[in-house]
Amino acid sequence: MNILVTGCNGQLGSEIRLLESSYSQHCFFNTDIEELDITDQMAVDAFVAKNQIDGIVNCAAFTAVDKAESNKELCTALNTVAPAYLASAIGRRGGWLIHISTDYVFDGTAHTPYQEDATPSPDSVYGSTKLAGELAVSKFCQRSLVLRTAWLYSPFGNNFVKTMIRLGKERDELGVVFDQIGTPTYAHDLATTILHIVEIGIKPGVYHYSNEGVISWYDFTKAIHRIAGIDTCKVKPIHTIDYPTPAHRPPYSVLDKSKIKEVYGIDVPYWEESLRDCIDRIKKEP
Repeated sequence: MNILVTGCNGQLGSEIRLLESSYSQHCFFNTDIEELDITDQMAVDAFVAKNQIDGIVNCAAFTAVDKAESNKELCTALNTVAPAYLASAIGRRGGWLIHISTDYVFDGTAHTPYQEDATPSPDSVYGSTKLAGELAVSKFCQRSLVLRTAWLYSPFGNNFVKTMIRLGKERDELGVVFDQIGTPTYAHDLATTILHIVEIGIKPGVYHYSNEGVISWYDFTKAIHRIAGIDTCKVKPIHTIDYPTPAHRPPYSVLDKSKIKEVYGIDVPYWEESLRDCIDRIKKEP
């Protein structure tokens, strides 16, 4: 198959690129803004047609949650309009689309893991634009698969794990919220799952994926420092109200993964095992 990967320089796109060599029977077209502006409908249509694209993995998004509150136009263009263009272009070819979405489509007021059929209720510009993107993808491409994830991290780019390692080395003390609960997602595990889905075949619908387990940002930070060997920084638990941000964060964003495990027969790694692997890779970086 000819597969278009958007956002190839991001956390997830970078992990997919590392794994592509194991799928040499396919031809991957890795793109970012320099190669393809997905907010340009004519450019998207032309790229898909010229390269005879069979499927798209859309990793591109506006993910700066707080900046989204004051950049609604750009956030909408990347998270809602662009997915619609991609879905329309590949839909006309009868192809498939895997679209990455987020736990932010929920407001986080639940107390049990969110299943795919739970009613979305986004409480931020980011979450609202991502939900609209989900609906657009489903509308314009019959063979679309929406994959919601949460708390993504990797050795690439900027993310919570790398930030906590850096701050742990720079500071004597850190305050981290303890009243936001969720599950971290190692981008390598998510990329592996996506390519597994491509091999098995697209079974349209909405799916959830994160690593196994449940943890707070505070406990996650403590684990990051322990595994990274940082013992000179004291981590203190703080309330969300003590760390105000422009965008609302879901206080509870645990995703139920029963559906994807049943449909695709995957084993989901425990969050701490994946964190250890990521930190090992970060340590090996020059």
